[in-house]
Amino acid sequence: MNISKRDALQWFSFFAEMSEAGEELTPKQLEIAYAVISQLEKAAEKLHAGLLSQIPGLQSLNGRTYYVGGKERFPKGCISCLLGSGLGAVRRTNRCNAACPFCYDYGVLDQIPPIGEGMWEIGGSRFREEDLDLLLSIQKKPSGVAYVYLEPFMEIEKYYPFIRRMHEHGIYQHLYTNGISATASQLEQLGRAGLDEIRFNLGASMCSDRVIGHIAEAKKYIPMVGVETPMTRELYPVLLGKKDRLLETGLDFINLAELHLNPNNIENYLGESLYMYRHGYVSPICSRALTLKLMAQASREKWPVVVHDCSNRTKFARDLNLKAREGGWFGQSAYGAEFDVIPFAAFLPALEDPEVVFEAEEELPEGYRIGDVLI
Repeated sequence: MNISKRDALQWFSFFAEMSEAGEELTPKQLEIAYAVISQLEKAAEKLHAGLLSQIPGLQSLNGRTYYVGGKERFPKGCISCLLGSGLGAVRRTNRCNAACPFCYDYGVLDQIPPIGEGMWEIGGSRFREEDLDLLLSIQKKPSGVAYVYLEPFMEIEKYYPFIRRMHEHGIYQHLYTNGISATASQLEQLGRAGLDEIRFNLGASMCSDRVIGHIAEAKKYIPMVGVETPMTRELYPVLLGKKDRLLETGLDFINLAELHLNPNNIENYLGESLYMYRHGYVSPICSRALTLKLMAQASREKWPVVVHDCSNRTKFARDLNLKAREGGWFGQSAYGAEFDVIPFAAFLPALEDPEVVFEAEEELPEGYRIGDVLI
């Protein structure tokens, strides 16, 4: 059903009250909820499609993601994620030196359990460094691995020998950092150990000159250097204001992620017009829109970097690829919602936003209208 925006607002206001009271939706009520989610998703996708059509020189990676710029600078870590064996996460550090409002662990950073003294988490299992030879003698070598969770530079010295051993096995490695506490010596050590790619989350420092300086320093020692950060309203003007200084570093790519909300960080973005992609990730509609506007500018001005639209669509493709590589059945994916219950109240601003347009609206059928008894 193509529910009208008026009816959608009334129903979601009611569902928000039900959710607050701990009441569950009936199947008919859930049908209405999904109709609203569909309308918001279609409105967001129409806006994003219009912006994509305005980007000169737009390219795709096998139809799985979009970018502008020379393909030789497209991050190989993303190629591994989208075309290879997936995002092979290697985890160690459970601490961070920042508390970013967009962080998935916002507000609970002091509650993140440790991996374990001397241990590394790979594929959900615990290993010591000396176990790598055994692991790689038994299981197929991944196309790449990524060091995540939470801020590696909190104990970066422990990473050098592990990265060196992975490098000896010929595994492509990339690492995420906010870059706040990095030093030239540490970046050099990472390069010497064999790190192939490093990604700086500029949103964590709001494009501080110090971190931009670390990007330039990293480029001396590490083959692929770039930015990966969620796009927010606050970041967009700051990033454009630091554009020239950033491009002077010689970085290879700028990955702009569609801001992904979960129960920990959603309250930091209440008031934004949100949508849900394929009953999974919840994001502000503006996040990808700002990324696409920046991509269009980068293409028109011929920035000497790749600018990558790391969108919810990209994440959807990533998880399909991973399950296919694992031998999953047709259509299987790990992609899904972060919320046990739809956060109805969080969608009310989008339903009140005149810029969020429902392309087709219909009267609700009998039994689904406000005032009808739904069972």
